Amino acid sequence: MAGALARLPVPRVVADLGSGDGHFLLSVAKRLARRWPRVTVLVCDQQDIVSDGTRAEFGALGWNCEVRRGDIFDTLPDADIITANLFLHHFEDNALSRLLALAAARAPAFVACEPRRNGFSLLGARLLWALGCNDVTRHDAVASVCAGFNGLELAALWPQDGAALRWRLEERGIFPFTHLFAAHAL
Repeated sequence: MAGALARLPVPRVVADLGSGDGHFLLSVAKRLARRWPRVTVLVCDQQDIVSDGTRAEFGALGWNCEVRRGDIFDTLPDADIITANLFLHHFEDNALSRLLALAAARAPAFVACEPRRNGFSLLGARLLWALGCNDVTRHDAVASVCAGFNGLELAALWPQDGAALRWRLEERGIFPFTHLFAAHAL
């Protein structure tokens, strides 16, 4: 995620979809803070579970952390960049198309990291028992890989309303288990 984001212009506002406790976004921020000063991150989720400690860590980087609580279709804010990590694979194609169209209307850049749907990822998910992962984690890993993405599936769902030519789309696997999708307005 940090590598894909680093290629984009320095943002003022980054909105992260399905952020949960904000830890993943914080780990990305730590890698980008030197190049991206004074960013406001909008942690978008149905619940506000970002701890005071996590907010303080964003603050120590010179970043401001705000939580936007609610259904993403009702609360998605305008931003310079919208990100998603392990979020898109939870949606059926119709809802995902709607979400991607909303993201394209609200930000000039969108980057997502999702589970890669292929045999190697499925093997990795099925071997999590060897790491001592519990039944729930092992089940969720397999389900996530099966719901993940491959090829150009997300690009096919990106808005195609004639304005599609103004977007540079990138979609590819990142070894070993990640599927990257990025859209940047030209």
